[in-house]
Amino acid sequence: MNQGIKTIIYPVKDLAHAKALFNKLLGIEPYVDEKYYVGFRIGDQEIGLDPNGHKQGMTGYYHVDNIKKSLQSLLDAGAQVQQEVKDVGGGRLTAFVKDVDGNIIGLIQE
Repeated sequence: MNQGIKTIIYPVKDLAHAKALFNKLLGIEPYVDEKYYVGFRIGDQEIGLDPNGHKQGMTGYYHVDNIKKSLQSLLDAGAQVQQEVKDVGGGRLTAFVKDVDGNIIGLIQE
């Protein structure tokens, strides 16, 4: 089951500056504050700042219940794998595909 886009990723060049800006915009401190990612949570929405995001070209994750099944469905529809299913920590799985227009689609399974 697709739960929709719950994670929005902002590619940033200056992580410290972006963190300060989003802290003011959202009015909360990040729950993750690492050199590779800063994440803010508002309800079930995550706003992420990724200093490597420009390289990946991805700006959001579709939250899914079964990442392997969802990935295969996208591949069957003509997408190409950009990143196979990968555990990024704590059992959280991610994968990226590129659609026929070159758009990057991120999948995440909690």
